[in-house]
Amino acid sequence: MKIRLVWMLLLAVTTVSAQETGISLAGHWEFQVDSLDAGIRDKWYMGRFTDSIQLPGSMLTNGKGDAISLTTRWTGSIYDSSYYFSPYTAKYRQPGHIKIPFWLNPLKHYVGAAWYQRSVTVPASWTGKRIMLFLERAHIQTQVWVNGVFVGKQNSLVAPHEYDISAYCHAGVNRVVLRIDNSLKEVNPGQDAHSVSDHTQGNWNGVIGTMQLKVSEKEYIKEVQVFPDVPGKTAAIRLVLANATDGAINGDILVHATGNNGGKVHRVSPVKKAVRLGAQNTDTVWLSLPMGNDMFTWSEYQPALYRLTVQLVSGGRQLAAHSTTFGMRSVAIAGREIRINDHPITLRGTLNNCEFPLTGYPSTDVREWERILKVIQSYGLNHVRFHSWCPPEAAFEAADKLGVYLQPEAPSWPNHGVAIGKGMPVDQYLYDETARMLQWYGNHPSFIMLSAGNEPAGNQVPYLNAYVDYWKAQDTRRLYTGMSVGGSWPVVDHAQYQVRGGVRGLTWDKERPETYSNYAAGLAKFDKPFIAHEMGQWCVFPDFGEVKSYTGAYRAYNFDIFRESLQEKGMLDQAGAFLQASGKLQALCYKHEIEKTLRTPGYTGFQLLGLQDFPGQGTALVGVVNAFWKPKSYTNAAAFRQFCNDVVPLVQLPKFVYKNSDTLPGSILVANAKPAPMLQPQFQWVLKNETGAVYAQGTLGMDSLGYGNGQKVGDIRVALHKVLQPEKLTLSVRIAGTAYQNNWDIWVYPDQEVKVPQEVYYTTQLNDSARQVLERGGKVFFNAAGKIVKGKEVVMYFQPVFWNTSWFQMKPPHVTGMVIAKDSKAFAGFPTEGYSNLQWWEIANKAQVMVLEDFPAGFKPLVQPIDTWFLNRRLGLIMEVAVGKGKLILSSADLGPAISNDKPAARQLFASLMQYMQSSDFAPTQSVSFETVADLLKTPSRFRFSTHTADSPDELKPNTGKH
Repeated sequence: MKIRLVWMLLLAVTTVSAQETGISLAGHWEFQVDSLDAGIRDKWYMGRFTDSIQLPGSMLTNGKGDAISLTTRWTGSIYDSSYYFSPYTAKYRQPGHIKIPFWLNPLKHYVGAAWYQRSVTVPASWTGKRIMLFLERAHIQTQVWVNGVFVGKQNSLVAPHEYDISAYCHAGVNRVVLRIDNSLKEVNPGQDAHSVSDHTQGNWNGVIGTMQLKVSEKEYIKEVQVFPDVPGKTAAIRLVLANATDGAINGDILVHATGNNGGKVHRVSPVKKAVRLGAQNTDTVWLSLPMGNDMFTWSEYQPALYRLTVQLVSGGRQLAAHSTTFGMRSVAIAGREIRINDHPITLRGTLNNCEFPLTGYPSTDVREWERILKVIQSYGLNHVRFHSWCPPEAAFEAADKLGVYLQPEAPSWPNHGVAIGKGMPVDQYLYDETARMLQWYGNHPSFIMLSAGNEPAGNQVPYLNAYVDYWKAQDTRRLYTGMSVGGSWPVVDHAQYQVRGGVRGLTWDKERPETYSNYAAGLAKFDKPFIAHEMGQWCVFPDFGEVKSYTGAYRAYNFDIFRESLQEKGMLDQAGAFLQASGKLQALCYKHEIEKTLRTPGYTGFQLLGLQDFPGQGTALVGVVNAFWKPKSYTNAAAFRQFCNDVVPLVQLPKFVYKNSDTLPGSILVANAKPAPMLQPQFQWVLKNETGAVYAQGTLGMDSLGYGNGQKVGDIRVALHKVLQPEKLTLSVRIAGTAYQNNWDIWVYPDQEVKVPQEVYYTTQLNDSARQVLERGGKVFFNAAGKIVKGKEVVMYFQPVFWNTSWFQMKPPHVTGMVIAKDSKAFAGFPTEGYSNLQWWEIANKAQVMVLEDFPAGFKPLVQPIDTWFLNRRLGLIMEVAVGKGKLILSSADLGPAISNDKPAARQLFASLMQYMQSSDFAPTQSVSFETVADLLKTPSRFRFSTHTADSPDELKPNTGKH
């Protein structure tokens, strides 16, 4: 009966009380640029402006600002200054035709102060009420005048700017003036921080979210924070109540909540508490809201949300109301586990770097964030780290709804000119911004983790230990780490979890690909949850078809530079092949690195860099989707989910290339991140060739599959003697009755010696004998491994370029995959795709490449390494040419009759080439002179690269953690 009466009271006060109302400020504003910073001195807040602009929006999206020039004051580090000096890029440095290779090019650019003003009519009914100016996502510092009177100043990159303008307004027409300054003069969070940098969103000037005047009574609810207690089935409610009147208030707080779980509704019994609030006073009130036995919990699998409404009622009249969304969710640590509602989770994450190429600023629309997060989920991911920035509330709302775990960060990368723990303004700013993040977004259940930023400099350990300790004591609803860092940064030991590099990557530059190893040795140094920092960073060649999508405030002029370079090198017709070949290798690397993580017991998770491309820092094309979150052509979400999901079948294999005299030894493993065990799962495996012929198959079972990585299911052994021809086989493992399946390619070759046919002259020296054979019209195979001079500066590993060669100043490798003429009869005895799969490792890894700068236009090798897109040198690994009357195959990979028995792929490739050279199909159509071939062994490449930059990224500096 008591509950019924409370609900009746709630209904009554809701019906008879006026609701908070507001006036939108979106639309036309007068505008003036203040490039000389003279506006305050000259009292611009008293005058009118001659230009106009549309808000919400930025100067850039309104076509305001300066033309791009060589003196543009970019916000961001540049470690490759060759653009400013290279003769090749001179044509991109011409006034009116500037094209920048470092990042997407804004159509305009401006750093400094700009002024905005408009009239707004305040109704007479607002007289005596509290009037707030609300500016969602202003960038960066705002100052406000109303009717010529200064109201205040705010600087926040994470939260709305709110001003109480009650004392400055009157009924009728009022003038609101904003001065917005996007320079980093007062507080510098780091010029590369994704909250401000031109590398990603751009350093824009404006307001991009909701803009309005809000009105309420002067008795109001300032803040509502909800602290779930999942085991206790209660929610503690902390209210901050304010009374700006001259009289005390005696009233009641009424709290009610309604939950929704996929259409199921849970109405929580409301609670009521009497309150007294003194005149001109602010007070904090706590309430306990019992959730009942029908309580819904929130997680990635069940993102159930509650809508909480708090009302302040006095004398039967509602004075104030405030609503918020929350979820009954706990987050805790047990050893290396992060546990949600007492169930361990595996974080499969990607970074969001504020890539919004149409506007240059983040969306404040929930639907757009739902679109982005659904793409992320479709690739098997459940987590997003916001690198050195905090998204608008729309991102949290979307993540709450979809069940995505978020790690926003204080908006800092305090490095490259700024440092923490040194008494700089950024020290206090990070505390202030964190407080604002918790105030505005703290109720969102998706907000489970928080970092102070990215890869700092300075006296970082004491500062970050104190930071973590402070926020752990203030708000227990999430976990705290110091900053997200690479492996060379010092350990912040007070952090509740670690986001670190150093325990990631592939060792294919040193070791044969296999699937036995894991990261256990690296994890052993840590007894807390460990999440891989910026895992991946595997590059792919640009997709020039993407350029047409840049129809907004940015243009992909960096892509234009790369495309025109490729065209001038005579290879534009191969752009699609380069994309496909490099993309297949990129996807292969992501597969193997993620699987290595999932083979590692106790590995809490990973954060990819990234699922999507990073448009800055030289142009880092590391995504399998582009900056618009659109999939690239060489893979898709379904293929990615095979190895990146909450349940992933795995195998242990010592290698991927075998002789048919071998036995394939392997084990089936599984990684399971589901909260409930799978009962009696059956693992069906099959080994078959490309025609579907089955060589072996079987089923292995488990009684129960619980949570954890790298759980062993059972062993398999397959004798390969039935494989009589060179073949690619596929080993597939699926869990019966589910969609969980994974695949691995292996190669099997006949165990036989390879002899050089009598009609072929094999040589490791391009000597007179070789010349004479060619002059007589004979056939020569020249193994030039280790002897190449023209191309010696180009380093090839099997794995592709890491991040990009511009940012890392041409740190090896320089090659990002290979295009292979798979339809050539040269590979009739060596099954291959048109890209470098794992059978090519023993052939290509650290092999020399040849720079074919003197070869005829249009020349295409049989095996063509793909150069970094910043240089686009025509490269060769294996090629066939006509030399005079003769025919030559030239290989800078080490191929020959003496290939060791432990390199069956290299041996089989050589056998296939020998078979080809004996056949009538061996008829090279491309001709070069003997001297051109010989020059590959004598003369260095004419082009030599220089960064023209003394500084370098932190990853290239020793003792990074000490600076």
